[in-house]
This record gives sequence, structure tokens and C-alpha cells, in this order.
Amino acid sequence: MTRARLEKVFTVLIAGVLAGLVLAVAALPAALVFGIGFSAIAGPYSELPNTLRTPPTAQRSNLYANDGTTLITSFYQEDRVDVPLTEVAPVMRQAIIAAEDTRFHEHSGVDLRGVARAFAVNQRDGTTRQGASTLTMQYVRNVLSSDPRLSERQRAAASELTTARKIQEMRYALALERELTKDEILTRYLNIAYFGAGAYGVAAASRRYFSKPPAELTLAEAALLAGLVRSPHTDDPINGDADAALARRAYVLDRLVESGQVGAEAANRAGAQQLRLRPSQTPNDCTAVPAEHNDWGFFCDWFTRWWNAQPAFGATVDERQLTLRRGGFSIVSSLDPAVQRATTEQVRRVYPVDDRRAAPTAVVQPGTGRVLAMAVNRNYGVAANPAGQKNHPNTVNQLIAGGGAIEGYQAGSTFKLFTMLAALESGLPLSTEFDAPERIITDYSVTEAAASCDGYWCPRNANASMDGRHTMWTAFGESVNTYFAWLTGRVGADRVVEMAERLGIAFRSEADARLARHGAREWGPFTLGVSATTPLDLAGAYAAVAAEGSWCAPLPVVSIADAAGRPVAAGRPNCRQAVDADVARAAADAARCPVGDQSMYRECAGGTAEGLRQQLGRPVAGKTGSSDGYATETVVAFTPQLAVASIAANPDDPGDPVGQRVQRQLVEAVGEVLAFALRDEPVRDFVPPSETTAFQLTGTRAGD
Repeated sequence: MTRARLEKVFTVLIAGVLAGLVLAVAALPAALVFGIGFSAIAGPYSELPNTLRTPPTAQRSNLYANDGTTLITSFYQEDRVDVPLTEVAPVMRQAIIAAEDTRFHEHSGVDLRGVARAFAVNQRDGTTRQGASTLTMQYVRNVLSSDPRLSERQRAAASELTTARKIQEMRYALALERELTKDEILTRYLNIAYFGAGAYGVAAASRRYFSKPPAELTLAEAALLAGLVRSPHTDDPINGDADAALARRAYVLDRLVESGQVGAEAANRAGAQQLRLRPSQTPNDCTAVPAEHNDWGFFCDWFTRWWNAQPAFGATVDERQLTLRRGGFSIVSSLDPAVQRATTEQVRRVYPVDDRRAAPTAVVQPGTGRVLAMAVNRNYGVAANPAGQKNHPNTVNQLIAGGGAIEGYQAGSTFKLFTMLAALESGLPLSTEFDAPERIITDYSVTEAAASCDGYWCPRNANASMDGRHTMWTAFGESVNTYFAWLTGRVGADRVVEMAERLGIAFRSEADARLARHGAREWGPFTLGVSATTPLDLAGAYAAVAAEGSWCAPLPVVSIADAAGRPVAAGRPNCRQAVDADVARAAADAARCPVGDQSMYRECAGGTAEGLRQQLGRPVAGKTGSSDGYATETVVAFTPQLAVASIAANPDDPGDPVGQRVQRQLVEAVGEVLAFALRDEPVRDFVPPSETTAFQLTGTRAGD
């Protein structure tokens, strides 16, 4: 019979005795002991669970900026990250063996000498003073009691002080040592052990106590950490008993000397050192973004909302959150720290942090949907605000992307883009002419007295200079309300609403959603931006025009890798051709008129933000928008490479007008953001639309 077989048989025979000892039972009846032993021998030898080969430990997920190295924050239930043995200082490996299992390299998973010693000591004293768990057995227990896929009750059962559990632990330890090398077991043990203060695994512990990677641990530091494993909840020197931690350090140093791994002089020097902690806390969740980058919090918040909506990470929001906090993902986000900083600076020039009004702004990349920046003049956090101030200066509400209590803001004439796209798609060219009157009475019934003429919607132009004959180029450039009210009637309001939805405009307001579902045919005022939206939705819609009709769902990530380094498909752009490329090119051509650029066919004749082209110094398109009474002001601008949308509003009181004058500030701010973000990018021009789309009717003409 082989030595391994003998160890197995002897282990099973004495398992009952050992289990009893662990349970502080001085002796068990012989019949019971041998009954347990022989029944165990008679049963089949347990197969090793895959969880012991590759433990499903809960590991923190890290969210980085788009450079892949700047940490935004982490998400975890247990602060843990696995590292290979080569990244652990040799002295740390020696210390953990000295502290927990000096014969680790000599036994085969169960230490028979340790069993005999524990039996003798505990028999003599009548108490449980010594256990006989090897490092391998401890590893087995840790894996089974921390499996994140199990319930709390199941995990608790894995560490119960019972005879059956101890027998199983021994059997698994013996089997494990036949399949894994000692170094592989030691690596897994170091990555799963709890070291106190919320730190799971040696990498997290090294950071938590000493703010350094485990490869840099000194003898004194390694001995301290190794000593904590026995009683991490009480000996933790940060939150618990520092004297007990030092006593355990001295014990580990003595064992290192006894085993011949460390000289007495070196151990004495290490033991004489005072406790030198440099504690650091791994950030957790969005409120833990670095204080100097508090503005990242709004992007982080939106990232978590995006994650929670991805079926790839679980069937429910709760499951997706557990996946994020346990899965050990490395997430490279789309956030560009430099562009984010520039955007935040510009937004805060429009309004300071404590202003009741806000200027939420989003920066989106056409063709991918990746979001480079999300800024607003607020502090991200849960600190209390002065009485009566809901969202300023502190808030965690999603003012930029919407959701929760934030339904969005009216974006005024920026919605004329959807009317123009619907008209172009229906067969009307950019050259479509209409003699726009000062006021037009439409066929759309309304109840609001301010926009009603005998019950019908009758909008008027902002000033008399807008009246007269216009094409889509000039009407979009000068933002002629009556032209677009007429154009809506030509193509149908329902087509305009559908176009907006196609380009990612979400109806978060219950009233807006009801109209979109059941009253779109009569929603003529929609073309003037009476529906609430957000800067992120709006930037995404205009980015689709910049990308020649390809709409991409707003995306907060560049890549996602799981704990094993495998790429996750959910991090890829999700794009579709929302409108024909030539239609989009035509819309972009007309959108050059409002911002002082010139269309490919030189049809622009004035705009509402004419200084933007000169400010930026490259081809640009966009639109401004004012809601009734200048309650909100909106500016959207885009190039083929980037789209920016900014809305000035009072998030707490839609009836508090921001005033017309802020529009010029928004235009300048958006221009500065574009100029900075594109500083190293080549100058690209828009692709001109076909002459057919620009000047000739095609397909089925909309009703006269």
C-alpha cells in the first residue's frame, strides 16, 4: 500500500476523533469513532469539486478612465484582487507557512503529526487548545465558506464545527494535493485568506495596511499580515487590538527563526520595529471617486445605470449588481479625463456650483456612442443641502443622462432636426420652399391658451425678420418656427416623433410617453421641443447625423475584461443605421447654417450662433433652442468626430426661466469644449449630400 493510501486510510480512521477534538470533546466512544471511520472508508472517495481547483472568489471590479490606468473607482462586497505567487514577496510566502503550517511542504494535505500532537495536547488539558488544520485544509474551508454563488446559510454550513464537515475537509485536502502543486495551493490560499479590516487576499491586505503591492512587503510587514489570519476580526491593528497584532507578529518571527528561514538577528530587528501602518482604503462605489475629481461621479453613476440594464450580467438588476461587485472585471471606460476637466471648467463658467440653475453637458463620439465627458455644475455626493435646495450644490441625481427623479428638460428648436429628417426621408428635398408667415394656424388641436387659435396650434416666429420665403437650409439656420410647423403638417407629426425615438430620444415624462404612444398624430408642437429630453440623448441624436445616419446607443466603456482577462461582448458599440446616409448628410448640411458655417451648396443665409464656426476654426454644424419664456436654453454642436449638447435649466423648478442671455455663454462653452477635445484631431469636413436630396423631390411626396 502506498504512503498516500496509508495517509488516506489513517486520516479517515481518526477523522471522528479530530472532529470531536475541534468541538472541544475530550474523547468519543470507541464504537462511535470506529463507526465513523469505517463508514467513511466504505463510502466512495469524494471527487474534488471544481470550485477547489478554481475558486469562485468574489473579486472587486475596477473602473478606469479611457487611458486604462487612471482609476475612477472600484465596486466590491469584498475588497479582493488575485495576484500570482511571483507578485508576492518571498518573505510573505515564508511567513504565512510559518504562521499556519510549518510542515506544509512535507505532508500530503493532512498532517498526521499535527493530528497526533493536537490529540495529545487536547486530551491532556481537556480543552481545544490546538487544532490540526493544515494550510490546505484551511484553503478548502475558505473556498467552501466564501463561494459567492452560495447562500449565506450554505456558506455558514461549510465552516460549521461538525464531524462530517471535518471529514469532508480532510478528504478534499488529500485530493487537492494530488491535483495541484504546493505553489498552486499556496497561491490560492494567499488570494482567499481574510486579513481583517475588510481586506481579502494578500494584495488587498498589503494595500489596506501598508499602501504597497505585496511584492514590496518587508519581513516585519509580512510577519504582521501572516499573524492576522488566525484572528483577523480581533487582531486587526487598524480597527481592533494593535497589541495582539504585534504579539502575533512576534510569534510568526519566532517560527521563521525555528524553521531556519530567517536568521535570529534579522528577526530581532523586525520584532523591534514599531507598528508602521500606512493604511489606505480601496474606493468603493461612485461616491468614492477621488475628491479632486468629484465631477467624475456623474459619469460613474451613469455607468452603473448602464451596467444594471445589461442582460449579459444577470437576469435582474440585483444579479447584475452582484456580478459587478464580485466578478473582478477590469473596465476601461470611455471617460476622457482631459475632456471631462475642460467640459467641467466651461460648465462652471456658465453657472457656479451653488447656482440654482444648471448646465448639464454631454460629449459623445459619433460612430461608437462612447461618452467622453458628462459635466454639470454640481458636487456629486449625498452631503446635505441648505433648506429648500434639492439639487444644489450637492446631488447624486442624474442631471445629464436622466433617470429616477430627473425626466429631462425642454430643448426647444433643437427638435426641428427630427422634423427635417422626417421630411427628407419622406421625399422632400432641402430646397423645399415655403413662405413662412409671422404666425401660422395649423390643423393640430391644443388646449394651451398661449399657443391656441380657436383650439388649434398657431405658433409664431421669434421676430419679424424670420418671416418670408425659406428653404430647409435657411429655416433651420434662422430657426423659423412657422416653417417647421408647416413642414410638420406636410410629413405628419407622428413621423417626427418616430424619428426622434429612432435617434434615441427617450420619453421619461409620463405625459410625454402617453402622447408618444397614443397622440403622436396630433402632437404638432413636438417639433418645437416641448418634450423633455437630456443632454446625453440629444448629443447622441445629433451624433447619429454626424455619423451619416448611424445611431449608436450611448456607451460608457471602451472594453470590459472578466477576472480571467477575457473580453466581454457587452462593452462593444451597439450601432444601427437609423436613417439613410444621404438623408443624414443633407441634415448635416443644413445644420451648418445655424452656427455660421456654410453648406456645401452655399445655401446658408444667417444663423442663431454664427460665431461658432469662427471660434472653432473647422467645419461644424449644430442648433440652438429656446423653450417658451426662455425657461431653458440649449446648444448642440457637432463635427464628424464629436458631438456636444448643453442645456441650461433649473432642475428643481422648470418654471424658473434661465433667460435668453445665457445662450451666448452656452455657445461659447460648447465651442471651447469642441476645440479642446479636437485639438489633436485632423480637420475633417462633412460629406456633401447628393444633388437629388438637396434639390429634387424623390419617392412619394408628402401631402400638400
